[in-house]
This record gives sequence, C-alpha cells and structure tokens, in this order.
Amino acid sequence: MKNKLRLGFLPVVVVLLLALLQGSSLAQQPSPDLPPEKAKQFLELLSDPELKAWLEGKIPAVTDEPGLSISEDILSLEAGIRARIGALGAAIPRLPEELSRATDVVSRDVNSGRPGLVMGILAVLIAVGFGAEWAVRRALARTRSAVAQRDAGQAILFETVALLTFALASAGSFLAFGWPPLLRRIILTLLLAFIAFRVVRAAARLLFAFGGATSDPSDRPTPLFESEASIRFWRWRVSLVAGFLLFGWAIANLIPGLGFSREVAELVAFLFGLGILATAIDVVWQRPDGRGSLVKQSFLTLSLIVLWGAWVAGLLGVLWLGIFALVLPTALRGVGAAAEALAGRSRRSGAMGVVLNVLIVRGARAAVIAAAVAWLAHIWRIRAASLTFSETDGFLITGLLHGIIILLIADLLWQLSKALIEYHTNLAPADGSSADQLARSGRLRTLLPIFRNALAVFIAAVTVLTILAGLGVQILPLIAGAGIFGIAIGFGSQTLVKDVLSGVFYMMDDAFRVGEYIQSGSYKGTVESFSLRSVRLRHHRGPIYTVPFGELGAVQNMSRDWVIDKITIGVTYDSDVELARKLIKKIGQELAADPEFAADTIEPLKMQGIDNFGDYAIVLRMKLTTKPGTQFGIKRRALMMIKAAFAENGIKIAVPTVHVESGGETAAAAHQATQTLKKSKTLLEAVSDTP
Repeated sequence: MKNKLRLGFLPVVVVLLLALLQGSSLAQQPSPDLPPEKAKQFLELLSDPELKAWLEGKIPAVTDEPGLSISEDILSLEAGIRARIGALGAAIPRLPEELSRATDVVSRDVNSGRPGLVMGILAVLIAVGFGAEWAVRRALARTRSAVAQRDAGQAILFETVALLTFALASAGSFLAFGWPPLLRRIILTLLLAFIAFRVVRAAARLLFAFGGATSDPSDRPTPLFESEASIRFWRWRVSLVAGFLLFGWAIANLIPGLGFSREVAELVAFLFGLGILATAIDVVWQRPDGRGSLVKQSFLTLSLIVLWGAWVAGLLGVLWLGIFALVLPTALRGVGAAAEALAGRSRRSGAMGVVLNVLIVRGARAAVIAAAVAWLAHIWRIRAASLTFSETDGFLITGLLHGIIILLIADLLWQLSKALIEYHTNLAPADGSSADQLARSGRLRTLLPIFRNALAVFIAAVTVLTILAGLGVQILPLIAGAGIFGIAIGFGSQTLVKDVLSGVFYMMDDAFRVGEYIQSGSYKGTVESFSLRSVRLRHHRGPIYTVPFGELGAVQNMSRDWVIDKITIGVTYDSDVELARKLIKKIGQELAADPEFAADTIEPLKMQGIDNFGDYAIVLRMKLTTKPGTQFGIKRRALMMIKAAFAENGIKIAVPTVHVESGGETAAAAHQATQTLKKSKTLLEAVSDTP
C-alpha cells in the first residue's frame, strides 16, 4: 500500500499542472467593447439584401459529403503544429518590447511609482495571516489531548482550522481596504497561489504521517514512509511540484493583463511546465522506494517528455489521452490505499460504520474518476474542434462521459446496499433476545439475500436505461418491447416462472428461514441460502441439495417453536413397570436441572405409560418437549442414564432371543428369529438416520 501511495503523488500533480497551466496559457486579453454606433451600422449592413446575396455566392454551402482524406488530415494537422510553433518562436524576439511595456504598466498602474509595493503588501498580508494562525494553533494546542494528536480525523480538523484562519486573516485584511483594480487582481491571485501551496504541503504532511494502518487502535499510527530520508525526499518534490504548478498558474494568468501577448503567456506556462517535467523525471530515476527496471524508467521518462511536447504542439487529444492513460491507474491505486487506511482507522461500528467505510473507500475512487470525467467534459466544451469533427461525435462523447458518472453513482449505491445487507445478514442476535426477536432476525436473514438479488437487477436495469437515454436512444419503445419479450419468455419458461412465484409465496407465508431444518418429500436439511428460483439445503450428513421452489410442495419445518420427541423402550415381562416410571421421571428432572440442557428443555422427560405388549417385551412410551434441534442430544443422554438406572435396579431391557427345540418347531422358531432380526435392523436404520 505504501508503494501505491508514493507512486500516486506525482501523476496527480502533473495532471493538475497541465490542466491549470494549459487553461491559463490560452487565456487572451479581454477584447475592447465595441461602440454602439458601429455595432448598429454593422447590423444594418448585414440586413442589406444585396450583401446577403453576395455572401451566399462567396460562402460555399455545407454539404454532407465526406470530409478530407486521412492524408489531408495529417497534412492539415502538421500545418497547424508548424503555425503554432512558428507563432511561439516569433514571440521570442518581442519579449524585450513587451517586457518594457509591462514594466511601464506595473510602475504606473500597480506600484504607483513606488517600486516593490506589490511585494511589500504581499509580505505584510502573509505576516498578518501567520500571526493569526499562530494564535489559533496555540489556543488549539491547549485543548488538544494526547489521543486527539494521534487521531487522523482530529489532526485534519485542526490543520484545516489553522489554514482557514490564515486565509481569512490575510485575504480579509487586504479586502478591507480599497485598491486599484489591477493591483487588487495581482495581490489576490498571488495570495491565492500561496494559500493553495500551503494547503498542498499540509495535505502531503498529513498523508505521510497518517497513511499507514495499524491493527491496534490504541497504538500510534504507522508512518507512511519508514525512513526520514524518504519523507524528506517526497516532501521536497511535492513542494517543488506545487510551487511550479500554483505560481506558474498565477503568473500565466496575470501577465496578459500587463500587456504581454497570448504567445508570451503560453511560453511562460511552458517554462513552468519544464520545471514540473524535470521534477517528475528526477522522481522517476531517484525515488528512494525502488527505481524499478531500466525499461520502465525509460518508458516513463519518454512518456512525460512526449506529453509536454504534445502540450506545446497543441495536440490536446493526444495530451489528455496520454495523461489519463498514465495517471488514472496509479492515482486510483494510491487514493484507494489511502482511503482504506483512513477507513481502517475509523472506530465507528454498526451500520453507520459500514456506510462510512464504503463511502470513504469507494467514494474516494469514484471521486478521482468523476474528476477526470468532469475535466474531460470541460475540455470537450471548450476544445470541441480539437477532439472531434462533427456534432454527432460530440454528442456521443458527451453521452459516454455522462454514462461514466451514472455508472459511478450506480456502483456506489450497489456497494452501500450490499454492505448493509451483508452486515444485517451476519449480525448475530443479542444475548437475551426474546423468541419474537429471534424469529424476526431469522426472517430478516432469509429475505435479505433475495432482496439483494432483486436490487442488483433493478439497479443494473435502471443504469442501462439511463445511459441509453443519455446517448439519445428512445427507451420507451425499448421498455415496451422488453415487456412483450418478457411475456413471451414467461410462456416459454413456465417452470422458471413457477419457481420464482412459488419462492415469493413461500417467503410471504414465512414457511422457512435461513438456518432452519426442513423436510419436503425426499429433500431435507438446513436452509443455507436462497436465490430467486431455488433454495440450498445442507443435509445433516453433508450433501447440499439445490431444490427449485416449484418442486418443494408441502414443507415440514422442524425448527419452529418446539418439538416433541417420542421414545420407546422395551422391558421384560418380569420388570417392575412402576419402578421404571419413577426412574424415568427422576432422570427427566435431573436433565431439566442440568445447566447443559436446562435452557433447551421445555417439558422434562416423563413416561406416558405402556404403549403395547410385544412378543418379547413390554413397550414403554416416553415423551420429551424441547426447543427445535436440541432433542437429539438430550435424548442420547437420557437413554444412557436410563440404561444405567435400569441395570442398578434390576430392570432388564428386552431383546429378541431364539429358543431352539428339537422336532418340527425348529423351523418355525428359526423363521420367527429371522423376522425379529429384520425388524431390529429396520429400527436401527431409522434411528441412525436422525441428525
């Protein structure tokens, strides 16, 4: 995670630099207002019919014929690049003249004949801001506890308050007085650049300090960088990049108002871009966290140089394509790692903690992509001619950009919903919950997976329809056609429809829930999960049944409320039945008082009486009422205790015997013994089939 964060610094800042400096370098001087008389004369001239006819003859009509061939497009592009570079080169000889004119403007309209006035005012404002910030930091330090000093959220809050105080004090002090317009613009622009520079440095410092994760919340946060040398390296590079970026933006935006031409403003922006380029190449080759292979370093260096050259040549399409191809993957990894570290430090629990974690992690990545898409949309609106050649292409590109935003929103909604559903599904019932609360909890765990699947289908359908509508597709006929197609599918797949509808009615009837043991026909087992058309049953011996709802039929739920288990024991005819009844009652009371079984016993074990007189035994019938699923353990313990008590008190458990006599009765006795053994085997198989 540390390497991901480190690699994420440089590309993001390079993007910001190119975005800001590019916009500022192309800024032109405001055109002078046209006198109303001349504008009126121009409009009257355009309304002349003869002039209209002459213009129609001179201007060729627009046709739908194909445009230029590829070779002609390349030649046109090459000519445009040559013209642009030629204009920039022609601006170099004009630098002394424009510099002299700008010096006169500064001396007359800015400094008012007092050299250094701008720098003096700026120094005073910065001093005032630092003084106010120092006072606030001292006040906060008195109330800031040791725990707060280790908490990332508290540190960010205090740093934000301090920087906001600096900005308000310095900018407010300047705005409190009246200043000439040009001087006001220069001071505010430079002050804004300085404030933004401090914000970048503070953000980098906090990220270095709190970017790591720790397993113990009470421990001090693990620093993002293990060595002080690594921290110094990245702080210095981040400061350089921020300085070139922000002050280059400020100067490139100010010099057109001082009399410099647009080409000179572009040259200044390109020079600051060279500073960023040099810093980026230095990071590629000198970063302390591992330089990587020579091929990778060479490729990154060449990519940065090509991007700067594309900017100079005015190839905006190539520029932004290369920027986002180079930056977005690294930026997403770095921002995602930082967001995961911040989310891991969150001490919030419960549903709110789940929501915050998803918003921090997924929201951070979505914010990076949304910012890239927003910038592309901005470039498209301003530089449409450099990206496409027709209105249809522009409409499609805009629709695709909007579609990406819609996908990001849909992904965030789905991740939030899925995380909340998983949280409530895995939430264990609280200790001491009542039977009604346990029932509601089980029903919730049963219905939530089905709701999650339905919600996924709904979000996907709405997202696709919204994107298609943004691309200009008429979705009403599509919806109508989907309805007709759905009806046809319904007739063709009646079994599937039957399964889905049966599942809906099973859920409405609350026939079974996740974790309950059910039996339906030849299927039985514990309900593990649901889908829209089937239920998964885990047999007590291990196999899993995936049963469509339409095949379940009548469902026998063995996990609701209570269960009565009938137990039969055969004793010999010479046994004392009354003594056996007393012994069984005593055993039932002991089991009901046993802490292991007391909570699960509803009615203790007791003998109901003699069930029947068998061929070789008196069959005694017993009854046990317990909570569902617990009767097996109590029954096994009861049978062990009954056997031991009967043996101590001379009560014999009857077993089939074979008495062989000579003569014709031998075959009959053998046949009777065989039948008895078969019955015993069947009874043992039935007992062994219980969980």
